Amino acid sequence: MPGREVLTLTLAAALVCGAAAGCSGEDTSKLTVRLLVRDINLRAEGVDCAGTGPYQHVHNRSAFTVLDGAGKRLASGELPPGRSVGTFEEDLGVEKVPTYCEFAVPVEVADRAAYRLVVEGKAPIDLKKDAGNLVAVVP
Repeated sequence: MPGREVLTLTLAAALVCGAAAGCSGEDTSKLTVRLLVRDINLRAEGVDCAGTGPYQHVHNRSAFTVLDGAGKRLASGELPPGRSVGTFEEDLGVEKVPTYCEFAVPVEVADRAAYRLVVEGKAPIDLKKDAGNLVAVVP
């Protein structure tokens, strides 16, 4: 029965659309969430990494949620592998240098004045808008 198939597809599309920020009629932006874990671990630059010490919950496949200032969920997913970035600009002349672990994940979120990031259910971290990025630094 063609009418039933159309109704079923329409209902399925409405359910999927209701779960996505882009379907709400609000303006959205494609941004990159950049989470910089300042763990100052010794490693080579540009290699896969994860948070260490008190940041062990920040790693590849950690669940994250982007919230607006009022606590409304705007985006969620899993973190990709982190990449190590040097803490100093000068060349120290050694293979392993003090690094931070940076996680970068693209998101599409409704435009808001404030954003917060939750990783693995821990306390929210304020995100700052910076040139197409939402940036958080821990601690």
